[in-house]
Amino acid sequence: MQNRITTLFNISYPIIQAGMVWASGWRLASAVSNAGGLGVIGAGSMYPEVLREHILKCKQATDKPFAVNVPMLYPDIDKHMDIIVELGVKIVFTSAGNPKTWTKFLKDKGITVVHVVSSVKFALKAEEAGVDAIVAEGFEAGGHNGRDETTTLTLIPAVKEKINIPIIAAGGIATGKSMLAAMVLGADGVQVGSRFVASDEASSHPDFKQKVVEAGEGATKLTLKELAPVRMLKNKFFHDIQDAYAKGATVEDLKTLLGRARAKRGMFEGDMEEGELEIGQVAAIIHDIRPAATIVQDMITEFREAQKEVAKF
Repeated sequence: MQNRITTLFNISYPIIQAGMVWASGWRLASAVSNAGGLGVIGAGSMYPEVLREHILKCKQATDKPFAVNVPMLYPDIDKHMDIIVELGVKIVFTSAGNPKTWTKFLKDKGITVVHVVSSVKFALKAEEAGVDAIVAEGFEAGGHNGRDETTTLTLIPAVKEKINIPIIAAGGIATGKSMLAAMVLGADGVQVGSRFVASDEASSHPDFKQKVVEAGEGATKLTLKELAPVRMLKNKFFHDIQDAYAKGATVEDLKTLLGRARAKRGMFEGDMEEGELEIGQVAAIIHDIRPAATIVQDMITEFREAQKEVAKF
């Protein structure tokens, strides 16, 4: 299955595993890469030396291409970038910031750069900054998200209309059918997050994985727009946020309620009531925990079957 994304990353299938905090360590990244997709280490929850360890272990576990995702909000981002260059990582996904900040630095080192956006406006800025591809992430996605609530169904064709570089669709994609739909809309590949949270190799807590499997329709909601919009499962912490809004909470009140390490507490340490549980709407159709390689192969099989079904129309 060759196209602009598989050629750009030198992978077999245009499936990119999202670099999710507290879930995307070297085990998951190497498993996805070995299965023919692009595994991504999520650096946003890692200290610099922890990132170093994950990159080195990933290199030992796979001889296939893999990437590192670096949120620009991270305070030690310069240390992360130095480690990425030192260890010869070939692909970097940047997010949550201005793509101009690091794109030239990385590309001057021969690194392929992809930037995550949630709007046409920022897709154009990323293309202007010189990135090699973008991830266009719709409102359905888990974790930190766009404020405009533009759905993937609307975002992908809107971005495709305006930019020329390859597009990776994200948000609400967990099956081969949704992969095909995104590519029909104009995407060259897909980024999959929530489905890989519910994988054997994800580093997230087993209780969180089980919560994802049990989640039904309407189990998630986007909130905290005043800080950084985040989609999460509705648990005690989520309802505490809603109560705070009802009482007229200020931005400072919300920051105090959020505190520190709330996502780690939930997704990594397993506090299902007081932790922040970031996941996408597509959790409603995720019903089991599988090996990452099985997830990739199931998506490709369903994608090809869906192609045949569509051809009948």
